[in-house]
Amino acid sequence: MNIHPQTEFRNHTLIVTVSSDDGRPVLDGRAYESLARIFHEAAIDDDVRVVVLRGLAGCFCLGGDFSEFLDATKHQRLIAAVTDMFRTLATFPKPVLACVDGDAVGVGCTILFHCDMVIASDESTFRVPFVDFGLVPDAATSILAPQKLGYAGAFRFFCLGDTLSAADARMLGLVTEIVVGDVEEAALGRARQLAKKPVAALLQTRDLLKGDTGALCDRIDHEISLFQQALQDDTTLRRLQRIARLAA
Repeated sequence: MNIHPQTEFRNHTLIVTVSSDDGRPVLDGRAYESLARIFHEAAIDDDVRVVVLRGLAGCFCLGGDFSEFLDATKHQRLIAAVTDMFRTLATFPKPVLACVDGDAVGVGCTILFHCDMVIASDESTFRVPFVDFGLVPDAATSILAPQKLGYAGAFRFFCLGDTLSAADARMLGLVTEIVVGDVEEAALGRARQLAKKPVAALLQTRDLLKGDTGALCDRIDHEISLFQQALQDDTTLRRLQRIARLAA
């Protein structure tokens, strides 16, 4: 049964649940394709004023599906889907909020850097173990992370691979608000506030704050190129195989 990513529409807010095709808290190639399509459609739908990303109960997203990294026959389609999704996020013209309740790991964390607000439960954690896997960061976070966290904070987060608590993530600037209680309702409350604003002024202000997104798209392409190179390295592949076995 195809259940990813589920969407709901309430009060000019599109709510997108991030999961794999079979309901796991990971992103596979089909989930990337589906997310990109949802964002493409939302960008031109005047009824959609805000998008809220949420995970499954108790877990936001544990990252990509390692089995696809290890299957060379899936690389071309996977890379195309990942690139499209990241570029769509980078250029999306409307506010995007994230509702994080639980773990946000790998791509499940890097997509948060494209969100205008990240509302998290006090139980949430954040980790980007790309370097440990022999990979580089994705989603233009090599630009966005230093901008948001400062160079030292970004270096610590990405190169040491530290797990951040919600409090640490808020202190660094990744998390906007910490909620004790119903984090989804808190995120939807912020979405309702934004959806009531004059649309043109809201979108124009966001666009001014974001600035030129062309550099982000260029960096996404460069990161993906380095990612592809890493998938040709035997040592990296063996490392990913070990991790995949542990995750199975």
